[in-house]
Amino acid sequence: MPASETTHLTAANPEPDTVTAGSQVKARWFRRHTALVRAAHWVNVVCFTLLLMSGLQIFNAHPALYVGAQSDFAHPAIAISAQRTSGGIKGETAVFGHEFDTTGVLGVSSMDGEPTPRAFPSWSTIPSYQDLATGRRWHFFFAWLLVLNGIVYFIFGFASRHFRRDLLPSYAELRHIGADILDHLRLRFPRGEAAKRYNVLQQLAYLAVVFVLFPLVVLTGLTMSPGIDTTVPQLLSVFGGRQTARLIHFLAASGLVLFVVVHLAMVLVSGVWNNLRSMITGWYDLGTQPR
Repeated sequence: MPASETTHLTAANPEPDTVTAGSQVKARWFRRHTALVRAAHWVNVVCFTLLLMSGLQIFNAHPALYVGAQSDFAHPAIAISAQRTSGGIKGETAVFGHEFDTTGVLGVSSMDGEPTPRAFPSWSTIPSYQDLATGRRWHFFFAWLLVLNGIVYFIFGFASRHFRRDLLPSYAELRHIGADILDHLRLRFPRGEAAKRYNVLQQLAYLAVVFVLFPLVVLTGLTMSPGIDTTVPQLLSVFGGRQTARLIHFLAASGLVLFVVVHLAMVLVSGVWNNLRSMITGWYDLGTQPR
């Protein structure tokens, strides 16, 4: 336990009240995450980071997404491009027919002080220079590592009832979702006994990630493989063709990025060291005692 006992002396009881103090310390600390959940979390962090960066490298080779079985070059659903104008190179992002100037962020970024046509900037891709073959090798390696990690986590989650016990909200919790939203907006976070369990917003977010976004990313990724399509052609029918699968893959990955951004923001505002400690050692400070 990451805390030492405290002592209290009173006139009526001159001896240190170590039993009471020890009970209070024990009540303050809670073993929040098992070793396997913590290990799976950090493997996911490494895998997802490298998958995202190598995926952007792959996307840069053809920065456009389509709906259907084949590429409709004239009508992309999403496209990032560079246009030459009288004022120089302009970055442009088209999303379902709506065009946006994204110069300096998407489409055109600075390399060696010069504006360069590039969908995603060099700092966000692996490798930083354009190399599709290397990006694909990184992507496939860490994709399979992520899948293996996910299989172990799913087996553990069902066998230990982790999903049912920790992630599945009760009817009473769902009824209080409005109050939880207001508490989050006001940056009010649970302490004491309430902190022993994920709140309903955390539960719904984790359920969406574990059972919707990650499976979508994996299955659409498999659908883009000609070898897998030959073995399991039904995947093409399920996702409406390889190009639609690529679009869904991109959107699901974007959803995971959004989740990570919100997740990190919540970690920072709710107690960065307490949250980090719980995911490294397992111990979480419930905050029932003064710091």
